[in-house]
Amino acid sequence: MQKMTVEDVEVGGKRVLVRADFNVPQDRNGGIEDDTRIRACLPTIRYLIDHKARIILCSHLGRPHGRFDEHLRLEPVARRISELLQRPVEPLREAIGPEVMRIVSLMQDGEVILLENLIFYPGEESNDPGFARELSLLADLVVNDAFGASHRAHASVVGLADYLPCVAGLLMEREIGQLSRLLEDPDRPFAAIMGGAKVGEKIGILENILPKLDVVLIGGGMVATFLKARRFDVGISLVEPDMMELIGRILQNAEARGVRVLLPEDVVVTEKMEPESPARGVSSREIPGDCRIADIGPRTITTFTGELRRCRTIMWNGPMGVFEIPQFSLGTTAIATVLADLHATTVIGDGSTAEAVTQLGLAGRMTHISTGGGTSLRFLSGKTLQGIAVLADKK
Repeated sequence: MQKMTVEDVEVGGKRVLVRADFNVPQDRNGGIEDDTRIRACLPTIRYLIDHKARIILCSHLGRPHGRFDEHLRLEPVARRISELLQRPVEPLREAIGPEVMRIVSLMQDGEVILLENLIFYPGEESNDPGFARELSLLADLVVNDAFGASHRAHASVVGLADYLPCVAGLLMEREIGQLSRLLEDPDRPFAAIMGGAKVGEKIGILENILPKLDVVLIGGGMVATFLKARRFDVGISLVEPDMMELIGRILQNAEARGVRVLLPEDVVVTEKMEPESPARGVSSREIPGDCRIADIGPRTITTFTGELRRCRTIMWNGPMGVFEIPQFSLGTTAIATVLADLHATTVIGDGSTAEAVTQLGLAGRMTHISTGGGTSLRFLSGKTLQGIAVLADKK
């Protein structure tokens, strides 16, 4: 990686502001329902503790848009970090100001504190230089470990670079390394599994990564638009008409490059996307006019899994069906199960697929599950992420 990381700089005795992504789901009582993003940042925090830094954690949570919200304070996050580290993590009631400065000035090597929710302050989202400068007064160095927030031009992500040196955390380094390998030097054969609801969210990846691919497997709700582009009837399935011309160009480009694009041979359809709604399998050429596509069918599962077993690199973005409803989850489950058993590089690049793989208990058997969600999609589409661009370059 061409960006400097926390391992490239001296941190001992320094005040290190760690921009993390602790935007985690909580229940009504403030309990954390999924601590994946917290756990992902622990290697960086532990590294800094071991190297006797004074660690000032900061993050956003929710979307209060510049207003204080008691339900979105970061105290529960601090408790969870403390439990995982098995050492105290003090939650502060503010992110900037004289009291925060006083507490930071009293910190000892290896101590950890957590600032209050950054997005309580209007200057965070607006990338206000004044807010960025006040944050910068707390530290000697910024470590950005918030890959999932690095597409946003926020003060803690971009603005701080005007005042302090900024380097990547260990999670950020891993995210950039794993995703960059897909774009630059994947082991072949290389397959992309593209699913989810909308073509528009994923089409940029296909355009950018197509020259590296050997095969593309299309599933999820976006199947309808691809089938429609090939003049299939898709019933009442959602179609994105504005994507048709672009899909046509991508299919032509894929054919010219020898990249196979496989659409489902059969699909599972239903009249309503509801748990009690009957489901049935039909040929992709015989979708009833009063039904919509809800999952890939059994013949397609066999074809897709056979293709994947031959691959050495696989990128998966988007479930194969409406995974939340059991009768429409078979395609996603089958793909996840096959990937978990492969001796290949398997990268999960979006939040919905990560959630499905985690629910199935297969997350630990994937090579990499990105914490970035939409950020991963932008990265793989070849777009510049401002939070990464401002990190210090290696000399």
